[in-house]
This record gives sequence, structure tokens and C-alpha cells, in this order.
Amino acid sequence: MAAAVDSPMEVVQALPEEAAPEAAGLSCLVNLPGEVLEWPSLMKHYSPTDYVNWLEEYKVRQKAGVEARKIVASFSKRFFSEHVPCNGFSDIENLEGPEIFFEDELVCILNMEGRKALTWKYYAKKILYYLRQQKILNNLKAFLQHSDDYESYLEGAVFIDQYCNPLSEISLGDIQAQIGSIVELVRKSLRGINSRHPSLAFKAGESSMVMEIELQSQVLDAMNYVLYDQLKFKGNRMDYYNALNLYMHQVLIRRTGIPISMSLLYMTIARQLGVPLEPVNFPSHFLLRWCQGAEGANLDIFDYIYIDAFGKGRQLTVKECEYLIGQHVTAALYGVVNVKKVLQRMVGNLLSLGKREGIDQSYQLLRDSLDLYLAMYPDQVQLLLLQARLYFHLGIWPEKVLDILQHIQTLDPGQHGAVGYLVQHTLEHIERKKEDVGVEVKLRSHEKHRDVCYSIGLIMKHKRYGYNCVIYGWDPTCMMGHEWIRNMNVHSLPHGHHQPFYNVLVEDGSCRYAAQENLEYNVEPQEISHPDVGRYFSEFTGTHYIPNAELELRYPEDLESVYETVQNIYSAKKENAE
Repeated sequence: MAAAVDSPMEVVQALPEEAAPEAAGLSCLVNLPGEVLEWPSLMKHYSPTDYVNWLEEYKVRQKAGVEARKIVASFSKRFFSEHVPCNGFSDIENLEGPEIFFEDELVCILNMEGRKALTWKYYAKKILYYLRQQKILNNLKAFLQHSDDYESYLEGAVFIDQYCNPLSEISLGDIQAQIGSIVELVRKSLRGINSRHPSLAFKAGESSMVMEIELQSQVLDAMNYVLYDQLKFKGNRMDYYNALNLYMHQVLIRRTGIPISMSLLYMTIARQLGVPLEPVNFPSHFLLRWCQGAEGANLDIFDYIYIDAFGKGRQLTVKECEYLIGQHVTAALYGVVNVKKVLQRMVGNLLSLGKREGIDQSYQLLRDSLDLYLAMYPDQVQLLLLQARLYFHLGIWPEKVLDILQHIQTLDPGQHGAVGYLVQHTLEHIERKKEDVGVEVKLRSHEKHRDVCYSIGLIMKHKRYGYNCVIYGWDPTCMMGHEWIRNMNVHSLPHGHHQPFYNVLVEDGSCRYAAQENLEYNVEPQEISHPDVGRYFSEFTGTHYIPNAELELRYPEDLESVYETVQNIYSAKKENAE
């Protein structure tokens, strides 16, 4: 039995010789600067006071790494022809061992240097995205059961941020630390205004309040100076409809946001300095309110000053609030709202932005915001119907579509028309999948493919629109329906639809179907920053992409053609340049 080791440094000495090759292969697992062995991404999960058998930990981590790589390697073969289904992640959910080790291996794959292992990175990203989102969604649901307090507003906003950016390292602690630094700057400014101000004596984590209005006003003056004059925070009027304005870590990085995110930041800072500001779900423009009346008195909307954090902390009366949005509103809309209502508005904003998405054909923001909204309000029939239609449109998760539709029918039988249509077409989709006849192999040497000039993996440029793209499939003639051919005006092309057409991944993130006569070689090939590149290709060589095993199986003769093209086009160009 191996002896226990007391520190990560001792793992190297304790490893048996036969384990050395495997240990050397896991360079992402450990780092050995000098004589100190570290797990930089994992050490945060260990307490300095706890005893850890590091040799056993290493073995568990190594085993998790091997399992992770097996699963990642299997995904391309299993799911090349379809979106990863809902049950596609079941193998991962049933893994034994600490999830942090499995995630760490996925991060290591994503961080592999160079332009290789693109397919591994593609599926590692999908798996990590799924794992983290599931964890965050479960945490959010548990969080929504808590009682309200002012700190919960920030915590809830961070959950939204994390869910929409699961591959970013976003933590509540880091965001609180950044806000804490701003609080210290405000204290420094406040000290110049009133060196005996009571909030200067508040300790971190205390929930003390300053009672006098004049002293509260001094805090707000210092806040406005630090936030808007010193740190240059401002409302993002120029790029208002950008999802980054709603993510708290981005608000702090970019120092800009929209009314609701700026208000949450402003309120959090004010509360830490003893000013009990409250959120107001004002229509079209989120506000904060600051009580001017005596505690316990029977107050109405005129006993508050309203603060526009988007507008540099401007203080407004009721009448000025109405001028701000250009309409009269009822007194109820000046009331304070709880955490769930604030999060509902934030997610509602993201939902609106997701519906506006044009170029992102995966509709990821819309999918994420629907998940978040339905986690808070699971019986919203119209949003459930939108989610079912979205999955149907994308051609993904037909079994989940049926589950959603069944739930809608239970909630609102009046939706039977829309539900029945989707059920029928979803069942047809499932039946068509069952009838699929395996892999279609396209040989360039076949007579019917004699007019195909280009090959998968080549970097091309569109002659008319100028975009750069990479070919990931081709047909000897246009295979789209008559309606598409008519709408795209294909008949106006000199060769019409009786010419090869190519499936291409475009640098703007879209997928297009381009006629051969509209494409030409890109004389200065470059990487195509498309999210699905790794689904089809394993490596970028600098001149072209190499297909992964699944794509090469479908176009087995293309790679040789690519090599010939590269030799003729790029090597000749290099020789001429020399």
C-alpha cells in the first residue's frame, strides 16, 4: 500500500516509475516550477487546514482525466450528424468521482495550445457548458427559496451572469471584492467630506445603517464623485441593446451598463456604506428610491427621492420620474420590488435581446434566457411554447419538445391547435431520423461529381459578398427546394442551380450554401472563427483545415485533392514571392 503524502510536492517523489509516462502526459494537471508542485485551478477547492492525501488525490484526478477524455473522444462519432441530444450527457452525469476533477480536465483540453485538437475542444466546450449550466440552474432554484435581503439582489444577478457565461470564471466572491474596492475609494472620498462620518467605522460584512438624511446625502455625494467622475462609470447609451450591459462582471470591467445593472451596483455600494436604497421596477427605466420620511411613518411616493444610477446618480422627484419616461404612471409602480421580480426583469431584457439575434443561428442567448425565466416561472405557457418552437426550428431535442408540449396541454388545453401542429411535425421528425440510412459517402472520382472543383477544408472567399469561409460539404447540384431557389434568385446565376453548391462556415458565425461560380480561393487563408469549426475539422494548418474522422469518412477523396490545391496555389505563390 502506498504511503500517504502530506503535500502536492511529494506526489512526484511518491509516483512509481511505471506511472511516469502517464504523469508526464498530464501536463495540464500539474505544474512543476522548481521544486513546488501546484494545481493552480484546483487548490481553491482545498482548505489549508485540512489533511489531504495528495497521492490518492492525484490518482483520483488522473482517473477522472482519463474518463473525461474517453467521453470527449466518443462524442464526435456519436453526435456528428445531430445536435447532442438531451440524454447525450447521461454518461457524464453518472460519472463517479469529484466533478471538479472532470471539469478541470475539460478546461485543460480547451486550453491546449495551437490549432490542433479542434474537435476535442469543440465537444469539451459543449460538455463543460452543459455541466456548469446545470449546476448554476440548480443553485439558482435553491437561491429563489431564500428570504429577501439586499445582498441577494447582487447574488441573483451573478447567477444570471454565470448561466449565460458558463465558460467564464465568474464568482460572487470576485465581484464582491471588486465592489469592495470601490467602497474603499468612496470611504476615502467621504473622509475628505466628513472625517467623523459613521460609515467610516463600518466593518466589512456589517449591515449597519446611517440614520440621518444629511449623513446619507454625504455618502451619495461621495459615491457619485467616485463612480462617475473618478472611475468614469456611465450608462451605455451608445450600445444600449448589448447583453454585456446586463452581466455584472462586464459592468465592472467595461464600467458601463443599463439602468437595472447600474442600479444594482449603486444600491450594493450604498448599502455597504449605510444608505438603505431600494429597487423600483419603474417602467422603461429601472430606478432606486431613497426614503426622506421618518422611520415607521405612513409614507407615500412623495416621501422618497428617486435615483437614476444610469444617469450619473441624478436625484429625481415623482414628477421628474414621469418626465424621464414621458408618461404618467400609477403610485404602485413606485413601490419596492423583491429579488425575484428584479431577476425577472433582468432575464426579460435578455429574452428580448435573444429574440433580436440575427447572425447567431444557434440562438444561444434566447435559449439561455428562456431556461432562466422558466426556472423562476415554470408554468408560463407562452414561453414554454416559444421554447418548444425554438427547439423545433433548430431541429434539436425532439423528445424534449414533446415533453414541453404535453406540459403546455396540461396547463392550458386552449393551446391544442399550436400544440397539435408541433406534436405532429415533431413525431414526423423522429420517424425520419429512424429511417436515416447511415453515412452518405461522396467520391470525387464518381462521374456525377466531375464538375466539383473545390474540396472540404479549403479556405474560400465569396466573389460577390467578400466573406471568408471554409467548405465543410458539397453537392454536385443545388439540393435545396424550389422555394429556396426562387427566394435566393439562383436562376439569375449564369449556371443556375445546375452546378455544384457548397456548405460553408462563414467568419461571421453563419452557415451558408454557396454556388461554385460565386466562390474563389482565398489567396491569404486565415482561420475561420466559427463556433462549429471543431465539429467538422481537427486542425488548421495555416493554409487549410484537416477534416476530422467523421467528415473524412463522408468525403474520403477530398483530402488528397486539398493537398494538391494547396501545393499548386500557395506553394507557387510563396515561390513567386521569394
